Amino acid sequence: MRERKKQKTRWAIQAHAVRLFVQQGYDATTVEQIAEAAEISPSTFFRYFKTKEDVVIQDRYDEVMADEIRKAPADLPPLEVVRRAILVSFETIDPQEVEQVLQRARLQFQVPALRMRSLDSMQDSIRYLAVPLAERLGRPPDDFRCQAFIGACVGAMINGLMVWVREGSDLLQVRELIDESLSVIADGP
Repeated sequence: MRERKKQKTRWAIQAHAVRLFVQQGYDATTVEQIAEAAEISPSTFFRYFKTKEDVVIQDRYDEVMADEIRKAPADLPPLEVVRRAILVSFETIDPQEVEQVLQRARLQFQVPALRMRSLDSMQDSIRYLAVPLAERLGRPPDDFRCQAFIGACVGAMINGLMVWVREGSDLLQVRELIDESLSVIADGP
């Protein structure tokens, strides 16, 4: 119960921050303004997010994907395991949340400071998601080939996301774009 309340607070802070970033611009928005909008103190903001960048970058989807990788049927090949995990993570996006996810993605691609922080976060995600894949394959958690494979899948996913960010289409289309991008890993161009 306590953990759910903390997560609810975390995502409420994020929603207020994204709304302010869209209205005022990322650089013009302060942590104090975000805290005021979320009805918390700035010190509470920093208990949930280490930096202003993190309020845009952090999400819950890595955990969803890692869980899906762990519970996928044992007979699925690695690409299908990762494809399902990525697509299921998009299924967990609440319809009311779609616009905020799209706005966060736009901010990450458009704001230089966020773009750089996104690259760091992406490396963390790759290492995090490679662990359950390595477990499935009986390899060490830091297996280079698992990390490279997850990196290729994340790169394919980003290709689909970039089209979505440009076109602002619905969630079904982004899932189709990501699925198509992932198929290139198996089939080639």
